[in-house]
Amino acid sequence: MPKAQLLPHVQEIRQLPSAWDDTVQEDWIDENGHMNIRYYIDLGGHSTDKICRDVGINDSYRSLRRMGVFTAEQHVQYFKEMHLGTNITTHVRVIGLSDKTVHMASLIVNADTDTLACIYETLLVHVNMDTRSAQPFPEDVATGFKQLLEEHQQLAWDAPISDSLGVRN
Repeated sequence: MPKAQLLPHVQEIRQLPSAWDDTVQEDWIDENGHMNIRYYIDLGGHSTDKICRDVGINDSYRSLRRMGVFTAEQHVQYFKEMHLGTNITTHVRVIGLSDKTVHMASLIVNADTDTLACIYETLLVHVNMDTRSAQPFPEDVATGFKQLLEEHQQLAWDAPISDSLGVRN
């Protein structure tokens, strides 16, 4: 787990475009008076799905090309609570890529306090929707992920990843 001093500042995180903006809703609040864990996971999933859609993995991709991505692993780290009405932005960084997998981290920011609230890390596997088996990304999708990976590797701050999951070659 990254130490607090190794976490990027929100100004650095905002070098990545916002992939998802939202506000904590009343039904997201749990018995402890803060946003329930499942909504952090939803925010991470929505934002990484946005990146997948941006590179071409969308509903028509699944129906016409019969390919998609499955979540293979996730790791979630919580740093700050979020409460009712909190404004949220999520920023996704591509961490690694192989011919069949992509590793991404969604940095979930409390936009009201400019603090990193959570890191949702995921490893997605590209699959054939008919055989349900892993298969390489087609060239157009791989190129989209490669471009993002190259852009994100140029950032001057380290990706705050857990080291508990990642791309295997």
